[in-house]
Amino acid sequence: METTEHSTGHSTGHTTELELTGMTCASCANRIERKLNKLDGVVATVNFATEKARVTHPAHVSDAELISTVEQAGYGARVPAPITEAAVTEGPSEADLLRQRVLVTAGLSIPVVLLAMVPAWQFSLPDRTGWQWLSFALATPVAVWGAWPFHKAAWTNLRHGTTTMDTLVSLGVLAAYGWSVYALFWGTAGTIGMTHPFSLTIEKTDGSGALYLEAAAGVTTFLLVGRWLEARSKRAAGAALRALLDLGAKDVAVLGEGGTEVRMPVDQLAVGMRFVVRPGEKIATDGTVVEGTSAVDAALLTGESVPVEVGPGDAVVGATVNAGGRLVVEATRVGSDTQLAQMAKLVEDAQSGKAAVQRLADRISGIFVPIVIALAVGTLGFWLGTGDGTAAAVTAAVAVLIIACPCALGLATPTALLVGTGRGAQLGILIKGPEVLESTRTVDTVVLDKTGTVTTGRMDVREVTGRDETLRLAAAVEHASEHPIARAIAAAWTEPLPDVTEFVSTPGVGVSGVVEGVRVEVRRAQQSAGGTTVDVLRDGERIGSIVVADEPKPTSQQAVAELRALGLRPILLTGDAEPVARAVAAEVGIDEVIAEVLPADKVDVVKRLQAEGRTVAMVGDGVNDAAALAQADLGLAMGTGTDVAIEASDLTLVRGDLRVAGDAIRLSRRTLAIIKGNLFWAFAYNVAALPIAAAGLLNPMLAGAAMAFSSVFVVTNSLRLRTFKALAA
Repeated sequence: METTEHSTGHSTGHTTELELTGMTCASCANRIERKLNKLDGVVATVNFATEKARVTHPAHVSDAELISTVEQAGYGARVPAPITEAAVTEGPSEADLLRQRVLVTAGLSIPVVLLAMVPAWQFSLPDRTGWQWLSFALATPVAVWGAWPFHKAAWTNLRHGTTTMDTLVSLGVLAAYGWSVYALFWGTAGTIGMTHPFSLTIEKTDGSGALYLEAAAGVTTFLLVGRWLEARSKRAAGAALRALLDLGAKDVAVLGEGGTEVRMPVDQLAVGMRFVVRPGEKIATDGTVVEGTSAVDAALLTGESVPVEVGPGDAVVGATVNAGGRLVVEATRVGSDTQLAQMAKLVEDAQSGKAAVQRLADRISGIFVPIVIALAVGTLGFWLGTGDGTAAAVTAAVAVLIIACPCALGLATPTALLVGTGRGAQLGILIKGPEVLESTRTVDTVVLDKTGTVTTGRMDVREVTGRDETLRLAAAVEHASEHPIARAIAAAWTEPLPDVTEFVSTPGVGVSGVVEGVRVEVRRAQQSAGGTTVDVLRDGERIGSIVVADEPKPTSQQAVAELRALGLRPILLTGDAEPVARAVAAEVGIDEVIAEVLPADKVDVVKRLQAEGRTVAMVGDGVNDAAALAQADLGLAMGTGTDVAIEASDLTLVRGDLRVAGDAIRLSRRTLAIIKGNLFWAFAYNVAALPIAAAGLLNPMLAGAAMAFSSVFVVTNSLRLRTFKALAA
């Protein structure tokens, strides 16, 4: 998947996404990232959780060169197919393959572990065999075949002069198994009738009778179980993206010559084709209604519960549901250009990035493995020097190797980001990148555009004064005008309207016409706190007035209260007159108003607030908000707004409900909190466990279980984000 990016003052660059294979830990991701970044002009980010690399590179660096660089590092890479449902529908998953290996390994390992832990079960058959030889027979396929993924990765990395988590695991398993082989064949451990006590700590002996088969088998099994649970959790974390893509229609009825209908797969649709959408069917792609009227239910895509009435000329979005009559739609965007595909792309891009906190963890993971190997060697030497026996030295060194695997560090951020952005997509919140999470933490001021953000963006009749026929006569004349005020007045009268002749429209003044033999004039008056007032005259005599206003959205007051509860200071920003702006602000609970601002000056308002030391979030929906959205520390675009505004923002709120802005900030902050919690426990685990293992206070098998648990804990903690509750439900 490749896109071209343009930035002012810089040459054109390409962004290529690569799907990676062969990674087993964060150290692998760091190695690939370093190799790619050594290429001239290349900036790469590798995400361990999503197993993808996002690479920005000059035009002269080809995809083939990028793939070759990854392969030279000992891993696999390919350019993925475009984001479609097929691209995320997989055959046997990594989790399925791991499950098979886990079942076989666990079946062989359980008897080995039980025999080692329960001395009373350590049987012997005189002159034949004993428990230790049965354990050896069962543990050998575990240490060789079961642990093969670790051995293979360790060998691949060794050939390239590097180390990863797999190096630690492979060394630990082979050391435990190798010492057991020595003790069985050349020591005293193979003597029939010998028993071996189980201890949580190390035994101080010469080692000739010490067996670590349970450690080799148990560690392998625990780590494979951990990998399997990680793979399952990562797949569950990405379920939101797959669910989003699954919303699309699978086939479509395309109109042919003579009005015939031809059923075809939706991916064969082309721009300009016309297709039929019957009641209850999903709209196949983005388009414009050319025939029919209906109500369109967008709840599955945006969460908006109220269906939208559409007719000829109205735009519709793919994956929404036709809830009413038959529609004929002309396709305007297909494939990867549709809103659904763009939403999926935004989600995937966010999941592929890295937050600042993750980069620190990556740097630590990159140097952690060599340090641990050195510490294990130092532990071995120390115990040998104390005279407590070779077995004690080997046990402590193996425990250090096993306990120190930095897998949890590598998973801390990407899994939380994967789940958080996926949950956001389900709620109609699209997070453009992980750096957005950092921004939400520091924001203290939120600037709200009025029209279309706080208000409906649609003029409605608020008040009618005067004679009974005031609204009827005004609606009759205004029905011939396209002015927003005229449309509001015409829509307010629901009964049949009388005919109008001699219609005249005077810009800036109003309209007039002859209705039922009398001349009716509708004159625009000045704006007031209640809205825009128009006077209605009949044959020159004023018979009444109508107040028209852009009403606040029903949920805006609750949304503002939610933003305040998050510690944000709301400011209403608008080009409307001061009285109108203050009336709206008072109605929704905003104290600070900046009115009569030209569209080009909105960005200057944001800059001024930033100069005052505020960290500013901006919420808007129009083209005139784009510059301010880009200038703000955090830009939130209403998804009902323009493409320009959405492109300039950091967060896109698919629904037109302002409450989603509060949900977006809460979700972002909670995701960041989960990331920091994950990193804390991952760091704390390694810092606390290494000295315990080096001191000989930890059995290698328990070390393996603890290490696997740390990774599973991090992933499970991240999955809590799937239960995030939105207030804008």
